[in-house]
Amino acid sequence: MTASWLPSLITATPEEGFDLAIKLSRMAVKKTQPDDEVRARLRPVYAEDPTALVAISHVVAANFQTVAAANGYWRPATA
Repeated sequence: MTASWLPSLITATPEEGFDLAIKLSRMAVKKTQPDDEVRARLRPVYAEDPTALVAISHVVAANFQTVAAANGYWRPATA
């Protein structure tokens, strides 16, 4: 049995959580378009498009909200 690429949403730090949000976003693209050649051909199209890059940032932000919620990043700090 192969290991899952996403064993948990729990991370040690918010920075690791953000990295996980990026991975979630990248995996969504890979699963939506599984053909490596097609993804490689399309990358230059969006890599130079500011609107596409902002859209990508929104997807990562949405995924980070999910990771942050799973990790309780927004709980009040204790004194």
